Amino acid sequence: MANSSVVYSPKRLISLLAGWLMLILGGLSHAGGPVSELRILTWSEYMDPEIVAEFEAKYNAKIKFSYFESDETRTDILLENDGVGFDLVMVNGINLSIYRKRGWLAPLEAEKIPNLRHIDRRWIEAFPAAEGRAVPFFWGTLGIAYRRDLVETPIHTWMGLFRPEEKLHGRIVMVKSSQDLIGAALQASGYSANSIDSQALKAAESLLMEQKPHVFSYSYIALDKGSSLVSGEVIAAMVYSGDALMVQEHNENIIYVVPKEGSNLWVDYWAVMQSSAEKDLAMAFIDFINNPDIAARMAEYVYYATPNLAATSLLPAEFLENPVIYPDSSVLERSEFYQELPARAVKKRNTIFARVIR
Repeated sequence: MANSSVVYSPKRLISLLAGWLMLILGGLSHAGGPVSELRILTWSEYMDPEIVAEFEAKYNAKIKFSYFESDETRTDILLENDGVGFDLVMVNGINLSIYRKRGWLAPLEAEKIPNLRHIDRRWIEAFPAAEGRAVPFFWGTLGIAYRRDLVETPIHTWMGLFRPEEKLHGRIVMVKSSQDLIGAALQASGYSANSIDSQALKAAESLLMEQKPHVFSYSYIALDKGSSLVSGEVIAAMVYSGDALMVQEHNENIIYVVPKEGSNLWVDYWAVMQSSAEKDLAMAFIDFINNPDIAARMAEYVYYATPNLAATSLLPAEFLENPVIYPDSSVLERSEFYQELPARAVKKRNTIFARVIR
């Protein structure tokens, strides 16, 4: 799960330049031949451009990326044309069931994706709707990134953001997502992130409103050297685990914690759209990026944990032993997956969210 900010770290610039070169060379080698287009809807900065270029060259294809800035906006984009317009979509676990019920997700043909054998089954079983319809790409946690050199007391809890010390006033960024905002507020208040209890939701809204004067913005922090977290304009932010590592490249005083009250354990999946005219190419793409070598390279590029077991064996010890990428059992035990909620509960949460961010 990546945010929508542009990243310009040296590693990514090198990969981007290599990707452009591969694309140019691939285009020359296929000059005159028909080019297939694969339309992908995903998070921005979630793919190594060098790997994208390699796929395009191998399959004489052109990938057209479209990006969403939150899980909610992805759903809005798809609703505009009832799921039509894309071949492959990046879907979070909770929405797989919703999209599958709408008939948007095409059945996967296992014989066309032989590299599925490398996928750890626990990430498919985490969301039953993924069975036969989606392939896990990355998993991670939601937590807090903060400047340890600019706080008086280390932040270990969600309450450290919701009821912050004076230095943090006006210098906090919260993710612009109803699931994440309300889920964290529920956990900080002692409830499950999936609670639909009216008293629990009142407590969460009250806490979010109490925090509001301290919030710099409801958005995703930039991850490049110009990031407000790097400069110190922002001291603490709600972030996804891999994003924290990206921004750490620019300031060693930025650290990441999973709050003691618990957090969200998320999984992102690739799903082929039922309306796609390029289903074979879409499945070829899924198979390509699950080649163990490719999957390992992709994981190192985005700093997220791969569900590809064969790829894991190719990753360096430094990567595998990083607790931000691969948290220990105590973190996993206090984290929870978001669950599909009744329509009435979703509507109530969206109403709370709208009141908070306006």
